[in-house]
Amino acid sequence: MGRLFGTDGVRGVANTELTIELAYKLGQAGAYILTKETQHQAKILVGKDTRISGNMLEAALIAGICSVGAKAITVGVVPTPAVAYLTRKYNADAGVVISASHNPVKYNGIKFFNNEGYKLSDELEEKIEAIILDNAEQLPTPTGEEVGTITEKFEAINDYIDFLKSCVDVDFKGLKVAVDCANGAAFKAGPKVLEDLGSELVVINNEPTGANINKDCGSTHMESLCKAVVANKADIGIAFDGDADRCLAVDEKGNMVDGDQIMSICGLQMKKENALKDNTIVATVMSNLGFFIMAEKNNIKIEKTNVGDRYVLEEMLKNDYNLGGEQSGHIIFLDYNTTGDGILTAIKLLSVLKKSGKKLSELASVMEVLPQVLVNAKVSNDKKYKYLENDIIKKSIEELEEKFAGEGRVLIRPSGTEPLVRVMIEGKDEKTIKEESEKLARIIEEELNK
Repeated sequence: MGRLFGTDGVRGVANTELTIELAYKLGQAGAYILTKETQHQAKILVGKDTRISGNMLEAALIAGICSVGAKAITVGVVPTPAVAYLTRKYNADAGVVISASHNPVKYNGIKFFNNEGYKLSDELEEKIEAIILDNAEQLPTPTGEEVGTITEKFEAINDYIDFLKSCVDVDFKGLKVAVDCANGAAFKAGPKVLEDLGSELVVINNEPTGANINKDCGSTHMESLCKAVVANKADIGIAFDGDADRCLAVDEKGNMVDGDQIMSICGLQMKKENALKDNTIVATVMSNLGFFIMAEKNNIKIEKTNVGDRYVLEEMLKNDYNLGGEQSGHIIFLDYNTTGDGILTAIKLLSVLKKSGKKLSELASVMEVLPQVLVNAKVSNDKKYKYLENDIIKKSIEELEEKFAGEGRVLIRPSGTEPLVRVMIEGKDEKTIKEESEKLARIIEEELNK
């Protein structure tokens, strides 16, 4: 883990942890490192989600970009995957998105993409960190006409919408879709794509104020979408998160359909169409046991990685796989985009619904979801990786692993972006695993917060 960069860019509370000074320096160092090999004036695309601190951080970031002589192209509020796509489409030298994804409004983040639309390697992130923290390289300070310029290109979102519509080969006429936009970056593109493809829409949480992103809505709070699906007799509900790089669904009965189930449904359809490379899906260790059982039954291979979409993507690129993702709904269709894309995931799922003529509850039943409980232990960032150094915590984990051996599993991992250690237990009896996971989380908090 880097000193500034976590698993998904630089994150923190806007204006105290992620300050305008840090945003400025990230703009400078990021622009310099990502474009220093270019023989022309570098172009860097900048997008953001709807949170209130976005404009403030964007101004500082762009000032940093221009101060080293690069040109900033601002595309306004767009989904994170739109920045990845548009960076490629416009032949930009890099892309940056200002977003804290599914996190509450007080947080924000800065994430870079290279010129191919991929998140940065650890090596590049370390070079950027070394400039900011260690003054490792002298940055250029151009003057006069060599200072960078700013171009606004707010119509760019239409290119992204057109791209998404080209990714499916059916229309959605006859399907009624409830959509929760999380008051975030999907608020324009999400409904527009689904409507243009012919679906009848019920749209909720689509009026961003800057303060209401992810607030009791979107993929982290599915209750209002579940109710909307049932109340409006919709065929399916779709929930995005704040930056629209993930998507979860709700079936026609109001039951949640998670990322594992979406990968199961889409993976089986791709296998049927001979489009699933090497009959393999890449998933993380957090995927539900039921997902692995589904794969075995259907002769699909699962490659397992650490938690984090960057590790899923690494495995996909290394072995040329084209479907992978996480239970959280962060799913990568690598034939189309270089990062998780919530709207793309939604239309891929809807296309299976339309082609099969089946209800979502029936499609989702290919995978039995085994009870899984996730409890967060609040631990400071500097201590969250030390849980295995503590004998009491270590012994408690070993006892639990023994207890659930053969009938479930125990997974402990520090969060990549928050001051938390996540305790996940999976098993057959929900009451038991809930009690045990809460007990272990308390032990972790008590021991590491001494």
